[in-house]
Amino acid sequence: MGIAVGQAAPTVQTPVESQFRGQARSGLQYIARNQQLLIGLIMLGALALFVILGHLLYKVDLYKPLSVPAGRPPSAQFPLGTDSQGRDLLAVMISGIPLTLFIGLAAGLLGVAIGTILAFAGAYYGGLLDAFVRGLVDVGLTIPTFLVLIIVAISIHSAMTVPQMALVVAALGWLWPTRTIRAQVLTMRERAYVHVARLSGASNLRIIFLELMPNLLPYLAASLVAAVASAILASLGLEALGLGAVDSPTIGMTIYWVIFYGALLQGMWWWFLPPIIVVIMLFMGLFGLSAGLDEWANPRTRRSL
Repeated sequence: MGIAVGQAAPTVQTPVESQFRGQARSGLQYIARNQQLLIGLIMLGALALFVILGHLLYKVDLYKPLSVPAGRPPSAQFPLGTDSQGRDLLAVMISGIPLTLFIGLAAGLLGVAIGTILAFAGAYYGGLLDAFVRGLVDVGLTIPTFLVLIIVAISIHSAMTVPQMALVVAALGWLWPTRTIRAQVLTMRERAYVHVARLSGASNLRIIFLELMPNLLPYLAASLVAAVASAILASLGLEALGLGAVDSPTIGMTIYWVIFYGALLQGMWWWFLPPIIVVIMLFMGLFGLSAGLDEWANPRTRRSL
């Protein structure tokens, strides 16, 4: 029987398209069941949407001092009000959220990358190299991290920039990832598939990148989110002490200026409330994302897709 004139031919999905659609549907169903991961994605997605729409619809250059009248409460002209420096606080939030996330992401990526390299080098090859890595991490974890970060930040505070802030926070951010990833590699290197790969003549680098690393990716993703949250927390602490990039509208520096000008004593609630809300949403989102990824990475708690 032929197809009638004007009648659309039925679309036929290829096996690859059908498999992709099935995996996408299963992934969405898994996210819907994993409420912690869903809440985390919603929180971070709301912040991302706020920043994107803000850059499209608002004058973000009003974050600079003396751009608007100082000390104005929220109004139609200034939805979040202005601070004592003459900055539009909505523009400050729109500009500050990406900068704060950049510090966390850069420091977290550096920490996890360095930790992964040291962990694989020590745990897989063993011997004196593993003893050196283990000793370095054990000694490093006994040092009061925040105190060291304060000393490092003070030494370069006069010309601090946002990238330098990320490097300062990442200075000791590799210690904990090194310990936890090393413990995972120590158990994985004794698995049967690793022994089979060795017997088949595979090189050590091939085993690391093709056998161990793919199985460790879910755990590395969860570790990265936790490292980003820790880096953001450390940056907020340093910036609240005035040891950040003073000219940048990051969330931590906004909190510093709130403290410096005594916004709470002046009753300027519109100045200290927005950064607090952003911090709460940011950490709720990161915690939910980390907990959800941890469930995915942990075989004991993972739910089937």
